[in-house]
Amino acid sequence: MRPQVYHSPVYHSQSIQAWEQRWFALHNSSYGLMQQVAWSIAQQLIPLFLKQQIQRVAVCCGQGNNAGDGYLTAKYLKQAGFQVDIYAAELGESKDLHLAHKEAEAADLNIYEHFNFQHSYDVYIDALFGIGLNRELAEDWQQIVQRLNLSTGLKIAIDIPSGLQANTGQPLPIAFQADYTYTALGLKAGLFTGQGKEFAGLVGVIDCIPTDAELRPLAQLSSHTIHLPQRQAFGHKGSYGHVLIVGGHADMGGAVIMAAEAAFHAGAGKVTVVCDARHHTAILSRAPNIMLRDINELNQSDIQQLIDHVDAISFGMGLGRDAWAEQQFQAWFPLIQNSDLEIVLDADALWYLAEFPVQLNTQSYATPHPGEAAKLLGITTAQIEADRIQAIQQLQEKYQGQWVLKGAGSLILEDELWICTAGNAGMGTGGMGDVLAGMVASLKAQFHQDIHLHEIVTLHAIAGDYLAQQGMRGLQAQDMAQAVYHVVNHSMAEV
Repeated sequence: MRPQVYHSPVYHSQSIQAWEQRWFALHNSSYGLMQQVAWSIAQQLIPLFLKQQIQRVAVCCGQGNNAGDGYLTAKYLKQAGFQVDIYAAELGESKDLHLAHKEAEAADLNIYEHFNFQHSYDVYIDALFGIGLNRELAEDWQQIVQRLNLSTGLKIAIDIPSGLQANTGQPLPIAFQADYTYTALGLKAGLFTGQGKEFAGLVGVIDCIPTDAELRPLAQLSSHTIHLPQRQAFGHKGSYGHVLIVGGHADMGGAVIMAAEAAFHAGAGKVTVVCDARHHTAILSRAPNIMLRDINELNQSDIQQLIDHVDAISFGMGLGRDAWAEQQFQAWFPLIQNSDLEIVLDADALWYLAEFPVQLNTQSYATPHPGEAAKLLGITTAQIEADRIQAIQQLQEKYQGQWVLKGAGSLILEDELWICTAGNAGMGTGGMGDVLAGMVASLKAQFHQDIHLHEIVTLHAIAGDYLAQQGMRGLQAQDMAQAVYHVVNHSMAEV
């Protein structure tokens, strides 16, 4: 039995709001909750500020309950000895907000009714907009957020960076760029996917009330602690899976090489590459342990025989999109889908899946980037990025199977939705998807249902973080093999 790994639930903003209302319906004080949230945030900030020798703090408050959190946080920080000023918009109608404003006044805080900062501050705290924001920020608010982003000093967001859509991670059209975000009650999906990671910084939860039976998570954050079984002393190459990599158009040989090397470095016992023969010399010069077949010399019987003797197949890398590629897709794909293999569909296989849509097997793992996802759904890449969670749900609804929507905060949809929080911007380079496809095939060939798709995606991202330790700029997918080797051999603890 594999050790239990605990994951962090992520919620839709409407679920959080409904949970609050159920709490208040039990005669719990809404203002008391506001006080709890602000007090807890202040207790998190005080040691951080002392460590960084913070003295002067600006708290920026909007017109809703998020602003109330800001007024009270300012009060508690002043009581702790910091120099705190509040910059505030005109008060909204919330009774709790007015109570918080009165408490701030009673604490003798300076409250400026504009956002023209009177001093340079060591810290700027954003309490302008909360999780209910779903419209584009008005021009004057955009200017305020931009002014905050251009200010030097530590930046703290209360609940969610203002301007960031809480569920999609999209800026509206800009957002506060926080170093730390202290989010109330539960994690929100927009802090981790889309552009959310760019704006949220380090995220902490202010956990003030118990969950109830009606609260349901939207997703889970994939744990960075992944347990792979130890190898047994009597194992041999046949014990650890045979992976078949199929692609490699005459003009595109690199993708199959990177997928095959990743498969071997992730632990596969055997790897066979089927591609155009002109790439064979290059493949053998890099990895002589890879077995090779010429894709142009195989008939249907040969293809079926290969399928019958492997455990997993990764199909589509560098296949191309011309008449030859379509002919190869039509020769291979029906046989693959009728097999019991672990099947990874990537790159050009996804392009042809969009052209010839079918329902995928449950052991099929499709790994599109946003452009490929747009092709599969018949919409634009911008529409995919506007709501990545909705997009991956639509992909599974249309095609079945299991899905990875790659990008910052990659989404993984198996029986439930997962968000990968590892990875870095340096991984935005050609070939990274081929490495992932090889890893998925390799680890599924070895462990089948004893490893989850979201765990493999996370291992790939952790490998990218390991490779980026000396810097993200110029990171190359061809260098990922040793990083993959490292993380699969150090999987009992976070790498």
